[in-house]
Amino acid sequence: MIKKKYSQVMFVVVTSFGMSIIMSLVITYINTGMDSEFLKRWSTAWLVAFPIAIIAAAIVTPLAKKITDKITY
Repeated sequence: MIKKKYSQVMFVVVTSFGMSIIMSLVITYINTGMDSEFLKRWSTAWLVAFPIAIIAAAIVTPLAKKITDKITY
């Protein structure tokens, strides 16, 4: 198990993992269609998307939390 103090980091990684899989899969399908090379194209797209998603989520998550705290009561 991972210590609780790393929960925010793990949240970012797990969220990024799931979102990058779904988004790269859908975007690859929309842009190129389904054929025998689809999995190769998708896996390449995901390998690029995952680290970008981690960085984006690390930046956006705290900002989204602050905005959400301001607009909710």
